[in-house]
Amino acid sequence: MQKLFSTLLLLLIAAQFSFSQNITTKFEQSKGTQTPTYFEIIDWWKKLGAQSGKVKMLTMGITDAGYPLHLVVVSNNGDFIFDNIRKSNKRIILINNGIHPGEPDGIDASMLLVRDIVTNKYKIPDNIVLAFIPIYNIGGCLNRSPNFRVDQNGPEEFGSRGNSQNLDLNRDFIKCDSKDARAFTEIFHLTDPDIFVDNHVSNGADYQHIITLLTTQHNKLGGVMGEFLNKKFEPALYTSMKQKGYDLIPYVNSFGDTPDNGWPEYWDSPRYSSGFAALWHTFSFVPETHMLKAYDLRVKATYTLMQAFIEFAVKNSEEIKAVRKKSKESVKTFTDFPLNWTLDKSKFREVTYKGFEAGRKPSEISGLPRLYYDRNKPYEKQVKIFNHFNPQIVLKKPAAYIIPQGWWKVIDLLRLNKVEMRQLKKDSLIEVQVYKIEDYKTSPRQYEMHHLNSDVKVSTSLQTLSFKKGDWYIPMNQVANRFLMEVLEPQTEDSYFAWNYFDAILSQKEGYSAYVFEDIAADYMKKNPEIKTKLDQRRSTDTTFAKNARAQLNFIYQNSIWNEPAFMRYPVYRVEMPK
Repeated sequence: MQKLFSTLLLLLIAAQFSFSQNITTKFEQSKGTQTPTYFEIIDWWKKLGAQSGKVKMLTMGITDAGYPLHLVVVSNNGDFIFDNIRKSNKRIILINNGIHPGEPDGIDASMLLVRDIVTNKYKIPDNIVLAFIPIYNIGGCLNRSPNFRVDQNGPEEFGSRGNSQNLDLNRDFIKCDSKDARAFTEIFHLTDPDIFVDNHVSNGADYQHIITLLTTQHNKLGGVMGEFLNKKFEPALYTSMKQKGYDLIPYVNSFGDTPDNGWPEYWDSPRYSSGFAALWHTFSFVPETHMLKAYDLRVKATYTLMQAFIEFAVKNSEEIKAVRKKSKESVKTFTDFPLNWTLDKSKFREVTYKGFEAGRKPSEISGLPRLYYDRNKPYEKQVKIFNHFNPQIVLKKPAAYIIPQGWWKVIDLLRLNKVEMRQLKKDSLIEVQVYKIEDYKTSPRQYEMHHLNSDVKVSTSLQTLSFKKGDWYIPMNQVANRFLMEVLEPQTEDSYFAWNYFDAILSQKEGYSAYVFEDIAADYMKKNPEIKTKLDQRRSTDTTFAKNARAQLNFIYQNSIWNEPAFMRYPVYRVEMPK
């Protein structure tokens, strides 16, 4: 019997040794100098899932690269169904890796973390479920080279920033030009994370800190969640990291100059991952390790910060649940929505910044003065972080929006984001508030495949319009209210109008032959003397207009019954009384 027990023990030890050998990572095998390829990443996670009942890798939507996005779920009890997870009162942390594959720290840190969970080196309580996107930008990961990111200290080789369409995916969360972003959106709403973490590597100034943290803007998050984030969650992370041996500092938002006098908090508008997540009442963060630190140090810092997120969520599970629930419920009845925020330079907090003295010396390229940092001269000082923003506009929500079904690209994005809406069952006359685009600016150069519209000016009017059976009615009594206000109000910085989804209304489709319309316009003006009065007023105040015959003729057209109704009329209509 003793011999049999000894044999079984040896077999168990051998099996455990074989198991631990199979789940070492490329990072470890290379002594912290290499990161795995796309196929090595997926193969490693598949093997881990096959060996551990705590881990399951789900296959999600197809990306621009032709490969599916994957979602790895880590659950102590082996329940990987998110409806069940929520019913079991567990907090969900979603961690995104490799949105910029040249910043692979999170890819390796996540592998190390989950391997340690599986081998019981690091234990997570039962009230936490982790979800990882092991590599988000697959196209960029496949485009691998040792020559990208010339100013980054390792690893030896990694992927590129652009995806398979050469898009920066961290600008695509609202506009969804990529299949990648659409697959991510499905994952995000499937998990409905309490906490979202998007792992990155920073560039910019040189300093002593290994890792920095971009936290979604607390004023924008607002309400109980904004207060909890600013007063409790974020400070606790800094305390936890200090106890773990890291001087965490807010993301150093300083480029081209030294940060000695402090800096403004980074503004994460909804185009970015954390800004998008905040619209859905999720606490969201972007860790940024420092590019000039050795790769192994960066990975270990990312690993440690993920532990800090887990430990905070464990300790504050019920409060996180409560403030998210209150935020989701209260947004359904909010009437006023602050939008388009600006920095308030009168408010700040101070942090301990550990930098290196900077100086100027002649450039060996140009001979002109250039910036440099002297690592032999470290210093420590208190600096100001300007972390308060005020809204530029506050808009009242309508009772509902109506969008004609012809704008199906926008409808598809709303459906992708699980927005509650219904189609009209019959042709209907409905009184709506109508926006007319009076003025706007368009960027002269493309930005992520778009020429952004900004500085939008609108006029409003109440009109009774005819809507068709199948047009979409979107009630504003739902959790999606913040998202809807951001994407459907044309003045907002990341609205669908800003991203050119409605640009077709900005060009006139109907017109006239000037020599024919001259006589028609003259007769119309005689029958409508108020038009002549308007024309005379315009001529008296605009000398350029007064010398332009075609402009004056077009003025009559634009103020006539023949003017094209759809021209400059924004095709998202506000219903002030619920239908």
